[in-house]
Amino acid sequence: MILITGATGNVGREVVRQLNNEGVLFETASHRKGQGDRYLNFEDVSSISGALEGVDSIFLMRPPQLADANKYFRPFIEEAIKQKVNHIVFLSVLGADKNKIVPHAKIEKLIIESNIPYTFLRPSFFMQNLLTQHGEELRKKHDIYVPAGKGKTSFIDVRDIGVAAMKTLLNKQHIWKAYDLTGNEALSYQEAAEIFSNKTGETFTYSNPSIYEFWKTYRKKGISTDKIVVMIGIYTTAKIGLAKRVTNDLREILGCAPISFAQFVQDSMSLLKN
Repeated sequence: MILITGATGNVGREVVRQLNNEGVLFETASHRKGQGDRYLNFEDVSSISGALEGVDSIFLMRPPQLADANKYFRPFIEEAIKQKVNHIVFLSVLGADKNKIVPHAKIEKLIIESNIPYTFLRPSFFMQNLLTQHGEELRKKHDIYVPAGKGKTSFIDVRDIGVAAMKTLLNKQHIWKAYDLTGNEALSYQEAAEIFSNKTGETFTYSNPSIYEFWKTYRKKGISTDKIVVMIGIYTTAKIGLAKRVTNDLREILGCAPISFAQFVQDSMSLLKN
């Protein structure tokens, strides 16, 4: 039995799609009762035991609003030990092995200490985040509004992460491994804006706000402080040059080249309309 958490998110939907394409049986977990096959709410400890009953493998995602790994994920990992789960594929983040401050690093540590066989997928910044987290500015103002300076990012398409997750869930050769997943090129946000412009025939800009302006803007939108802190951390990582690394891990798992940023924009044309 494979259990998929975060099945309605950007990556989770792709994992579900890929498993369906392979004809693999799995169940989904949702924090809303009645929406998934199983109820699992990391903020409701009483939901964990039932959610993990009979589960062999888990695709685990951290809900973005939950930053306290010890509070929300330790009970989950401890129950996974009791239920004899034999594989956790955890969607981490690029650099989690070096940046011990991010919640993903602390969850990785919990999993390692559990001795449950694991696979860590550490992707770089999702291309699709530009449409979800920053879609309002993109559609209404044709602007990429992130405080990343001139730093470059090795953007990755979530469709490729979905394939990688499916393959690592189904193949034992990936157990006890951690993969740094990136696209095949590193781009600045200015270069990303230029690709949007070239593909759409309209002018897109990159305004590069200060951290303070970014903070104010997203607080006005009602985004939680924890989530803004994580976002600022990600963009600061890019700003100081730590997000530009390009690896071959994704290509090796996929067996082909990753989806390019230009292809992502081409495929997203309908979503850019205001």
